[in-house]
Amino acid sequence: MPQNMLGSYGAWAAGLLPAELPALSFRQDRFKSLAGWQPKARSRVLELLAQPDLGRMPKVRVDKKHLHDGLHIEEVSWQLPAGPRTQAVFLKPAGAKGRLPGVLALHDHGGNKYFGWRKIARLPGRTHPLLGPYRQNYYGGVAWANELARQGYAVLVHDTFLFGSRRIRYQEVPQALHGGRKDRNPESVREIAEYNTWASDQETVVAKSLFCAGTTWPGVFLTEDQRALDYLCSRPDVDPGRVGCGGLSGGGLRTVFLAGLDPRIRAAVCAGFMSTWRDFLLHKSFTHTWMAYVPLLPADLDFPEILGLRVPQPTLVLNTWQDTLYTPTEMKAADRILGAVYAKAKAADHYTCSFYQGLHKFDLPMQAEAFSFWDRWLK
Repeated sequence: MPQNMLGSYGAWAAGLLPAELPALSFRQDRFKSLAGWQPKARSRVLELLAQPDLGRMPKVRVDKKHLHDGLHIEEVSWQLPAGPRTQAVFLKPAGAKGRLPGVLALHDHGGNKYFGWRKIARLPGRTHPLLGPYRQNYYGGVAWANELARQGYAVLVHDTFLFGSRRIRYQEVPQALHGGRKDRNPESVREIAEYNTWASDQETVVAKSLFCAGTTWPGVFLTEDQRALDYLCSRPDVDPGRVGCGGLSGGGLRTVFLAGLDPRIRAAVCAGFMSTWRDFLLHKSFTHTWMAYVPLLPADLDFPEILGLRVPQPTLVLNTWQDTLYTPTEMKAADRILGAVYAKAKAADHYTCSFYQGLHKFDLPMQAEAFSFWDRWLK
């Protein structure tokens, strides 16, 4: 077998994946209709995710309001049963009337847990010096949530578990874990870099603890994202029947689970997070966080089929050929899998996959395709 992350064990481990199709794949001949497959498959994924109970939508507080650059912007927050208060930003065109189509914009991972929503949304005033280069590298130099709101959308961006306002602080864990680190000047470039390095190492500890608690990291993400979706859909200026979601990288991962499992998402854009379990198993798990994995699920569904649970609702997948987080052959295999799912459901025109040149990104041309996609299905 060619070189792989498991060396001489690679062929054996790959052989543990289903020899034909996963047990609950819609591509199985035994599944004749969506009605006979979808509830069963969704139920199994939810069982394995083992979502924690975070209650119903919490009370949301509006902390500040701004009129800036043609947008009405609200800084909002809410308290979940565990962890620090969640900070979020809501954006819409200034002076907009009636109910608007809504998008839950999901921030990325990027090896940067110090920031959450601030990566993809911008408030009036000075931008942190780290965020300009960050957006230039991944987002064509813009805060894409603001750009989407300017196109006539109500957009909500929230910090999720362990990012931004929801991050773990040094003083909350034993010294054996933080090594005497302290938040002296937490907005300094040096301390943010140090925090992100520490938080990366801490992921293994968090993943072990979540497994010991009987839950999974994607399960926690899904629950927190659904509470944010509850709020977005509850607003009087949002049409709950015209709501989408999307994001890059970690935001693409969150899109896979949220859009695959919550039927309120009418149009989903997954950017920079689409491949197969085989790719992760043999080639690329070392490039990813613990946040992607659900024990036992590969026996039932391949990774793209989680997003495929939403068929026939519209779905756009955006990939880049030189993305070092995946192998091109497995990205194409994932495209074929999703294409087959939508074709069997007689909804082939509701699925699109586009490949761009370049590294891991959601740049301006990719955003233009995503915005056009949302226009088609939400406006």
